[in-house]
Amino acid sequence: MKFTSRKDILLQLIGFSIIGFFIGIILYRIFSNGIENYNFMWTDIFMLAVAGFLIWLGLGTNYELTQTELKYKSGSIRGKIEIDKIHEIIKGKTLWSGLKPATARNGLIIKYEKYNEIYISPKTNDSFVKKILELNGKIKITNE
Repeated sequence: MKFTSRKDILLQLIGFSIIGFFIGIILYRIFSNGIENYNFMWTDIFMLAVAGFLIWLGLGTNYELTQTELKYKSGSIRGKIEIDKIHEIIKGKTLWSGLKPATARNGLIIKYEKYNEIYISPKTNDSFVKKILELNGKIKITNE
């Protein structure tokens, strides 16, 4: 079953502001000198790459539960966790450091193996937890 990531308005605002600022700079430089006099600069590639990466993160973050694995994807961050290795899920808390393939706050911290943890933000935490508990009922759920 696939779950899309919830989009936090604050993170969307920051992302769109950065994208708009970079595109605005490029368009200003193009139209202030005229298209025929425009000199392409390496900073233009950088700004377009950052804008593209932010769009990729915003649109390409999702999670998939199979019978044996939790697969996550967020831009270039991809991976999988065996469901039977997950021992605890903390609901409603934000992980401020570590692996975060997420686009919102107040998601789920998934603890697996001995000391590993990952932060995800499915569209609805409750439906994700319900589905993962169907696959492994031994997972401890903690509400923060």
